[in-house]
Amino acid sequence: MKLKKHNAGMFALSLGALGVVFGDIGTSPLYAIREIFSIGNNILALNEANMLGILSLIFWSLLSIVSFKYIHYIMKANNNGEGGIMALLSLASRNAKSKRKKMLIMAIGMLGACMFYADGMITPAISVLSAIEGIALITPTFQSFIIPITLIIIFGLFWAQSKGTATVGFMFGPIMMIWFLTLGGLGIYNIIQAPFVLHALNPIYAINFFTNEFSIAFITLGAVVLCVTGAESLYADMGHFGRSPIKITWFSFVFPALTLNYYGQGALIMNDPANIKNPFYMMAPEFLLLPLVILATLATIIASQACITGAFSVSRQALQLGFIPRMRIDHTSENQEGQIYLPRINWILMAGVMSVVLIFQNSSALAGAYGVAITMDMVIATILAAVVLPDVLKWGRLKTGLLITFFLIIDLTFFGANIIKVFDGGWFPILIGSILILLMSTWKRGRTLLYRKLKIESMEIGNFLKSLGPNLKKRVAGTAVFLTPNPEGVPHALLHNLKHNKVLHEKVVLLTIRFKDYPHSKKSNLIEVEKLPHNFYKVIINYGFKDETRIPNDLAKCKNKGLEFDPMSTSYFIGKESLIAQPGKNMNYLRKKVFVTLFRSAENITNQFHLPANRVVELGSQILF
Repeated sequence: MKLKKHNAGMFALSLGALGVVFGDIGTSPLYAIREIFSIGNNILALNEANMLGILSLIFWSLLSIVSFKYIHYIMKANNNGEGGIMALLSLASRNAKSKRKKMLIMAIGMLGACMFYADGMITPAISVLSAIEGIALITPTFQSFIIPITLIIIFGLFWAQSKGTATVGFMFGPIMMIWFLTLGGLGIYNIIQAPFVLHALNPIYAINFFTNEFSIAFITLGAVVLCVTGAESLYADMGHFGRSPIKITWFSFVFPALTLNYYGQGALIMNDPANIKNPFYMMAPEFLLLPLVILATLATIIASQACITGAFSVSRQALQLGFIPRMRIDHTSENQEGQIYLPRINWILMAGVMSVVLIFQNSSALAGAYGVAITMDMVIATILAAVVLPDVLKWGRLKTGLLITFFLIIDLTFFGANIIKVFDGGWFPILIGSILILLMSTWKRGRTLLYRKLKIESMEIGNFLKSLGPNLKKRVAGTAVFLTPNPEGVPHALLHNLKHNKVLHEKVVLLTIRFKDYPHSKKSNLIEVEKLPHNFYKVIINYGFKDETRIPNDLAKCKNKGLEFDPMSTSYFIGKESLIAQPGKNMNYLRKKVFVTLFRSAENITNQFHLPANRVVELGSQILF
């Protein structure tokens, strides 16, 4: 009975992973082969030797990058079961031995997060565009409708985000199962027509391809990498499904289906080279073309949905770790903690995706931009893994170093083949990444300087309590909670309240919120309570970077530590700082102005921590920054 339940649970997780994790890599057959043979104004001759070389490269790229690198090794480097660039960044930062090394890791991690966002703008655009382009094969008169239909689908996709994915999420797995069965079925149907393409499973064809035409083969790698798009998703979504379901689904279902489809496209083109203009759709009999376009559109919407959900997840982690300003987070499901919606990220991402569609106009033009973002993410993941894997694998430095070197050779080769396409679309992710890393680094640096300034200017809590004197007699009923980033200092809001209102509450709580570099905080270390003289309390709540921040609920847990809260007699005092930028040595004046703008745009702390609006008191002050 237990075995049946275990198998049923594993099947459900595997089906869920199929619907969420593999959408991106599963839609690559729509455009990958076509782009490989059209790269560099068709510099790759369409003949049997080159086709077998390309198919061999695709198979061994999927095997070495997805199967070997990500599933077998990188996914072992998880932060309490959580994966993704932010989880890897936290692990690598924790292992850093010096401040300089930690800063370098932070910079690399920020660049990885920025490339993730750039990828998030390109993935929905290239996926939906490549699916809708199939309608032009039904009749050329539909050609002018491709861009409008794509924009409508993208708008509908982002508009629906606020409703949550719970209502349609259960459909993702079955639809993607049909999609991968279709990929495999079409592949088998066409391989039967030219079974010699299966010879390309032998790596000697890839080796010969490089040996005979190295320069052309190297440039071609810039498009071959499109076959491994979505490898980061396997790692990023590990926290939702676990490593085992992803591993089982990949090896038993997704990898075989993709291989069959790519080899089927190769067989189709070898039988008739004219099919290179859109080999995926031409694999199917004409009467199946319309259903295939509809199925492909559904698959690309699901792939885009997974990408958007990933952007929400990474944004929340980045917010908790202090890389981006506070913003509103809505929970769209009462049962699933991971189902969240960030309105600001949603609409910015939608504007970015629509801009990509309007700028590049077709999926072929987007291929260069896509490759740069993907390969840069791959390189960054390997660099961060180099810091983490020695502890995870328990290997010696030499053995781990050889493994990382092997990964880096592959990643840098693919990256080098893509970076030469800077003027052919590759400029877009570099531009987006540069803007985002400037904003993220400015926010991170600005927060550090502001915290340092407030800490220097604040009074030490022990001296403050000694100096209270006669003010201790003027106390009013209830509990006052003062939020402060510095648990050793007196909050400015408390000083302002005492100065202007000249009263103290019966019970005063100095509350500090800390975000740790692990995903979820355990009950044992969630809350720290320290009793101070004169009925003052110092409380620290330690959240993981994926924890939901509901302060009133968590303060209620202080009862076990001798501190009880009555919600109806508890008031929350928040400092509302107004920053005025001034020229200084610590930070460029223009960056200070950018930080002040970001600071003003940050979500109200009342909403971030789910404080009762009618119990919050904001006390403003001006700070020369």
